[in-house]
Amino acid sequence: MEYIIGAVIGLLVGAVLVYVFGVLRERKQAEEDLNSARNQAKQIVNEAYKSAENKKREAMVEAKEEILKARNEYEQEEKERRADLQKQERRLQQKEENLDRKTENMEKKEEHLSNRLAKLEATQAEAEQLKQEQVAKLEEISGFTAEEAKAYLLDQLEADVTHESAMKIKEIEARFKDEADTKAREIISLAIQRCAADHVAEATVSVVPLPNDEMKGRIIGREGRNIRTLETLTGVDLIIDDTPEAITVSCFDPVRREIARLALEKLILDGRIHPARIEEMVEKAKREVDATIKAEGERAIFETNVHGLHPELVKLLGRMRYRTSYGQNVLNHSIEVSHIAGLLAAEIGANVAEAKRAGLLHDLGKSIDHEVEGSHVTIGVELARKYHESEAVIHAIHAHHNDVEPQTVVACLVQAADAISAARPGARRENLENYIKRLEKLEEITSSFPGVEKSFAIQAGREVRIMVKPDQVSEDQMVLLAREIAKKIEDELEYPGQIKVNLLRETKAIEYAK
Repeated sequence: MEYIIGAVIGLLVGAVLVYVFGVLRERKQAEEDLNSARNQAKQIVNEAYKSAENKKREAMVEAKEEILKARNEYEQEEKERRADLQKQERRLQQKEENLDRKTENMEKKEEHLSNRLAKLEATQAEAEQLKQEQVAKLEEISGFTAEEAKAYLLDQLEADVTHESAMKIKEIEARFKDEADTKAREIISLAIQRCAADHVAEATVSVVPLPNDEMKGRIIGREGRNIRTLETLTGVDLIIDDTPEAITVSCFDPVRREIARLALEKLILDGRIHPARIEEMVEKAKREVDATIKAEGERAIFETNVHGLHPELVKLLGRMRYRTSYGQNVLNHSIEVSHIAGLLAAEIGANVAEAKRAGLLHDLGKSIDHEVEGSHVTIGVELARKYHESEAVIHAIHAHHNDVEPQTVVACLVQAADAISAARPGARRENLENYIKRLEKLEEITSSFPGVEKSFAIQAGREVRIMVKPDQVSEDQMVLLAREIAKKIEDELEYPGQIKVNLLRETKAIEYAK
């Protein structure tokens, strides 16, 4: 056992010695490596110093060369600048010499002009004196003062100018009338010939035939309940009088009148007339009228070949089937205006599709009843803008009654087409009261001008004949007076078509032989 312990201790001591010797050997090797590294570092540093010195010397040489080169370039530029300065100095010296010469010449000219001015002033004073002497001599010879002679000359000149201007106006008007009338007749006649339309006059009442007079009592109902229900639901007035086998439906709203007429016809055919059945038939008639309105709107866009309209605009067009203006059906009028505007546009090379679209929609505001405030032009513009129509179409709608000044060719074409459609014989009717007022206003306007003795509206207001006082209105002044009267009629009076202004001047010379 003691031998084993001694062997283990001996092994441990040997291992420690081996480790110590290994560490010493490694330390020695590390010191040798460190010395070697130091030597290499010293060598690298020395080589770096040598390389830096070489580069420094090279850089110094290059810098000296650059400095020398820059100095040479600077000296060359300096020489060139001095040469330029010398040239500029010579030019300035020459300019100064030229200015001196010019100044000297100017002084001579000023002196010469001063002498001439003095002579002119003397001559002017002499001429003024001669003029005064001549004026005095002329006044003595003519018997007129200078002011009287001036007034006489102005009167003569005014008379000559009036005559010349009247003749010139006549000549220009005649030339332009010939050219414009020929072209306008050609275009309008072509458009009218290619588009013919029928016109009917509609009233505010509809007559519903009855199979027998007994039906009147059934329509009235017990204590009038049936007729009251029908009038309440439709908003119309039913007139039951002594007319045999007929009932009159009266209402200013043609849509309501049509609904009431259809409902009444259905009730008569059905035979069962009581409030519940009346309500059912009125609802059915409303649906039928709505379908008719839609169909009429689609027919309008099909006939005019105007596509892409908003569905609400189509319905509004259909409603115009039940609207009239001066007895003219508004939908038929709009279709006709669309056709005529398109034909006119084709004749002059304008946008046909845009003209037809604007013509179809120009009276769109008439489809809305009185519950919406504003003129039909304003309402039409708002509706067209609401349903995203183009600005050109909106402007044409706005301008077709001159609410705004027309700015486009299409707007002018719609105006012309509207006037053509309204001016067809029998297209519109005017009540007697408005007709008489228009004639009285026409005579009042023409009689308001100085020199007018009498005026007469003839040809149903299409012509006005004016008798002028011959001692106040000359032949030449008649042309100017006719233009002024026509302009005032255009500004102050609304009328269909055109009015011919016819001036008459009669001079009589009467003498008696005794």
